Amino acid sequence: MGGFHFIDLIVILAIGLLIAGPKALQSMSRNAGKGMGQAKKMKDKVMSELPVEELSEMSQKIPKIPLSPQQAVQMLLTSELEKNKEKSKQETKEENSPTSIE
Repeated sequence: MGGFHFIDLIVILAIGLLIAGPKALQSMSRNAGKGMGQAKKMKDKVMSELPVEELSEMSQKIPKIPLSPQQAVQMLLTSELEKNKEKSKQETKEENSPTSIE
């Protein structure tokens, strides 16, 4: 089930050969190959112009998207723990700082 098999390709080519004929089928195949080559060149050109370093920096700054409910809960818990740690650090700094009340 599913997928594209070699037998399917043979059936499609046979039907194409019967409908269009050998010359037209050869021409269509050649044009399809040239189109694929042009598409690959355009993709390579676009990929070379992309600022990959900036994109990787941005992707590190953006929080990761959880793929499962367990990951979502874990991310929520770790962010809450980090917030609590920051609050406790601020409280200890405030307690340890000298107050100039006279």
